[in-house]
Amino acid sequence: MGRGDIKTKKGKIAKGSFGKSRPAKPAKKAVVVAAVNKEEEAPKKKVAKKKA
Repeated sequence: MGRGDIKTKKGKIAKGSFGKSRPAKPAKKAVVVAAVNKEEEAPKKKVAKKKA
């Protein structure tokens, strides 16, 4: 199992391919995002104060 073996990490590096033994990007854990209404997220309009 060396550089010629495509099933190993060393072989995938030599060939320049990705797969189960050499993933292209590190696996990330699923992140749950709470749904937020756009109405709540939008900033409120500022009301100008009257001068005395």
